[in-house]
Amino acid sequence: MTHQGSCHCGRIRFEVDGEFTSAMSCNCSICQRKGALMWFVPRAALRLQTPDENASTYTFNHHVIRHRFCPSCGMHPYGEGQGPTGEAMAAINIRCLEGIDLATIPLTHFDGRSK
Repeated sequence: MTHQGSCHCGRIRFEVDGEFTSAMSCNCSICQRKGALMWFVPRAALRLQTPDENASTYTFNHHVIRHRFCPSCGMHPYGEGQGPTGEAMAAINIRCLEGIDLATIPLTHFDGRSK
């Protein structure tokens, strides 16, 4: 299934392919503040509909995850990094997807604060 997503102002728009099995709620210093619910997909499943340069990048701690955000509205629609076996991954903030009923998606809690 293809899902449409964007930041609040629309400067960043994307499509992502896949089916939800769960989303992750993390308590690390950035995820807790953003309130993001992340869905991990292969990076190839994420297709930007706007130029990559429309998104700014923030890294912290080990600087391995590129947290992508809109410099206009401040939303964090996705991040980019590598999975445990080295494959390129995207972490989609499902709160930025259209038509999603968050109550129907099982959440996995991750203790990122302790990492």
